[in-house]
Amino acid sequence: MPVRPTAPLLLAGVLAACSLATGCGGGSGGDPDTVKVAYNRSTDNKVRFKDAFLESVKKQFERAHPGKKVQLVPIQAPDNDYATKAQQMMRSPKTAPDLVYEDTFRVNADIEAGYLRPLDDYLAKWPTWGQFVDTAKAAARAQDGKTYAVPDGTDTRGLWFNKKIFARAGLPADWQPRTWAEVLDAARTVKRKVPGVIPLNVYTGKAAGEAAVMQGFEMLLYGTGERGEDPLYDAKAKKWVAGGKGFRDALGFVRTVYAEKLGPEVSDALDPNVGTRVGTEWFPEGKLAISLDGSWLGQFWLEGGSKGWPDWSEELGQAAMPTRTGRPPGKVSMSGGWAWAIPRRANNPDLAWEFLKTMQTKDNAVRWDIVDAQVAVREDVAADRRYLTSMPGIEFFTGLVRHTHYRPALPVYPQVSAAIGEAMETVTTGDGSPEQAAKEYDAQLTTLVDGAVVKR
Repeated sequence: MPVRPTAPLLLAGVLAACSLATGCGGGSGGDPDTVKVAYNRSTDNKVRFKDAFLESVKKQFERAHPGKKVQLVPIQAPDNDYATKAQQMMRSPKTAPDLVYEDTFRVNADIEAGYLRPLDDYLAKWPTWGQFVDTAKAAARAQDGKTYAVPDGTDTRGLWFNKKIFARAGLPADWQPRTWAEVLDAARTVKRKVPGVIPLNVYTGKAAGEAAVMQGFEMLLYGTGERGEDPLYDAKAKKWVAGGKGFRDALGFVRTVYAEKLGPEVSDALDPNVGTRVGTEWFPEGKLAISLDGSWLGQFWLEGGSKGWPDWSEELGQAAMPTRTGRPPGKVSMSGGWAWAIPRRANNPDLAWEFLKTMQTKDNAVRWDIVDAQVAVREDVAADRRYLTSMPGIEFFTGLVRHTHYRPALPVYPQVSAAIGEAMETVTTGDGSPEQAAKEYDAQLTTLVDGAVVKR
């Protein structure tokens, strides 16, 4: 998922509101002519892009399928609570939706729980599947080799930089670093020549959660190893990877940023709201030179965003995060994203598939990626002019899809992630060296996965 902060909400309140406002606890009653579609609604009552889009698809579908109906089931809740409610619904054929929106991060956990059905028979007869890039397909593929969901977009991550600050530091406006050393050298140059600004922001620590682990640490870690080799989980051995050299190197980069005072003050870096400060204060007020950040950052500054900044597309540049030494492919990115799945206990799976295909016509896929600021996962959408001109920087971040990686979508990953966040915080505060933090991580990892650990 994009790592975008959501407000906490008591689950009991979510369930009560869901039941009263949408009737989402009730099943379709076995009606063979109605497809029930469950999805997450934003907790911001001003945001209704998804509702409007799905309403338009509902009208298209019902016109094309006389006698068939679509029941939209919005669940308004933060992501964790939405997932809990969707899982509760999928446990029984009386309440299971026919189609459900899934964070790709959770697909394997829901497969393991028996909630989802494989889609391979449908996909084999659907020519559009050939338009999806391989990395997106892999995000919805389970350990059994079957595909259980169809992604509708993703996000990527790279380096944003302030061109005005770079000009004052004598750095190029078309900056494209080739190694970690070049990133750090640029930050050191900014510190030396433009005092009073933050040279480089790398999210870190426990409070920021996945914004630190995925957006900071894993953007480094996945650039340390061999191409095609996952540095966190060995799928062939079915074991997690201990904190080896690449792990220590990634922690070493974080340590350098904060030990040399190239990053924000440690107290600011460990603030759970640091991402909001990047978007609403540090970048638009010219206080930050470089940030390792997400493709959606421009949403802060667009008209209607939380911080108007008309000139952001001219003042900011983007660069790919390089691998540690420039080793091929030379660039690295991490992605999240959401996908549509058919629950195992769905009453009308065939009808659900027909609705999914309607959502995924090229025109609908283009419209969705534009209104939700998604990065395209289809070749035909990525080449569409409407998409390419929808937001400054979108072409750059779309180009990173071919270099992207996904987190291991396994049930224990959230706990592994928490252990990584602790290791990051240790080196950020200077309470321990990268070697000490990696050793502590290994001890936690071994406990979390019952010793199913491999060393590289």
